[in-house]
Amino acid sequence: MITVKICVGTSCHLNGSCNVFSSFQHMIEEYDLHDKVALEASFCMRECAKSGAAVAVNDEKYRVEPEKARSFFKEKVLPLINS
Repeated sequence: MITVKICVGTSCHLNGSCNVFSSFQHMIEEYDLHDKVALEASFCMRECAKSGAAVAVNDEKYRVEPEKARSFFKEKVLPLINS
């Protein structure tokens, strides 16, 4: 199971974390990945100084801007499912 955590703390919330979370939920639904991807809300990941929302994929941290959420999911999460 792949774990994807999205920070919903104040800074990330202001940087669009809710939209990133929603995009990831839609992608999980679209690709029928409920049994392969655990999507979780998290609080501060200590990445506040950067733009976008903090996202951790299996504990590897990234910053994701809402408008790039779908492409991020396709590039970083989907390949892990097939490996």
